[in-house]
Amino acid sequence: MNKRTKRILSGGLIFVMSFGMVINVNATTIDEAQQKADALEQQKSTAEAEKNSLNTQLNTILGEMEDAQTKLADKQTEIEEAEEALVQAKVEENTQYQSMKKRIKYMYENGNSQVIELLMESENIGEFLNKAEYISQISEYDRDMLDEFQAVVKEVEAEEAALQTEYEELEVLRDDLLVKQSNLESLLSEKNLQISDLEKQIGDNAALLQDLIAQAEAERLKQEQAAAAAAAAAQQAAQQQAAQNSGNSGGGSSYVPPVIDNVVSGNGQFTNPCPAGYVSSTFGYRDFDSSFHKGLDLAAPEGTPTYAAADGVVLIAGWSDSAGNWIVIDHGNGFVGKYMHHSGLLVSAGQTVTKGQPIGLVGNTGNSFGAHLHFQLELNGAPVDPQAYF
Repeated sequence: MNKRTKRILSGGLIFVMSFGMVINVNATTIDEAQQKADALEQQKSTAEAEKNSLNTQLNTILGEMEDAQTKLADKQTEIEEAEEALVQAKVEENTQYQSMKKRIKYMYENGNSQVIELLMESENIGEFLNKAEYISQISEYDRDMLDEFQAVVKEVEAEEAALQTEYEELEVLRDDLLVKQSNLESLLSEKNLQISDLEKQIGDNAALLQDLIAQAEAERLKQEQAAAAAAAAAQQAAQQQAAQNSGNSGGGSSYVPPVIDNVVSGNGQFTNPCPAGYVSSTFGYRDFDSSFHKGLDLAAPEGTPTYAAADGVVLIAGWSDSAGNWIVIDHGNGFVGKYMHHSGLLVSAGQTVTKGQPIGLVGNTGNSFGAHLHFQLELNGAPVDPQAYF
């Protein structure tokens, strides 16, 4: 290994290690953001429990308020009925009083002689005494009736006063409940504001966490791409050195494919054929030109290794005007994988490959704009979304 090759390999190692440190820093930040998210969720959970407790108390108060209002309405009806009874009793009292006054006035003020004449017309003492007793009974009856009506008035007045006292007590209870209701509603309002603030903090922190995760993922992809580029550069340097050494020995030289380890990512039926790349165009309709993209584009530096997505047999390993250097693999069970735009091929037609085995190097050949792998997966001849099987 010459000095240039050593420099490339050592530089690649330092490059990879430096990106590893960046990811660790981001991971720490992600952990802090996740811890904050957990703490905020706990605070929100506590606040919501307190809010539920306040709502329960408020519902109890509202129930008591409704009961108090019903009792007040009933008591008001009783008071109105008592007032009506009092009015009626006073009317009857006054009627009896006026009647008594008229009779007394008639007998004593305007008609003493008539009373005497009435008595004198008696044919015997018995009749005289009977008439005198009758007049006395009339006066006594009036007094008794007046006393009775006055007693009814006092009874109704006492009943009305008692009802009024009960009504006022219910008003005090209602006012106390209104104060409690107002206090609980204020506490609920404050709790809702607290929960809204916590939800905003949770949302902001979630956005920050997603951003940090995206940054970490970008750094990871960048690291993988850098590692793949460094490995490819080292392999190319080694090949050039081997070819130079072979030429210096005077013998003929032949291409020796780079030695690259198998790579399997994920636990799906198929593995990502270019894990060091990033998705530059997904399967399906494209926004920018409304065309249907039949595969998955994985952008990566030229020379980045590509891998068999699953076990299979290589059907084609060669050149296509549109696909450039491409590889077609029969993966079995109706699945066929097409790997396009390579700069170099590491397998040949008829060869059996295993899942994660290196098959080529990313390039920009054929109908391509920028170094990438176009991976097209077909099931029974129809293109399907590769990411659904990773």
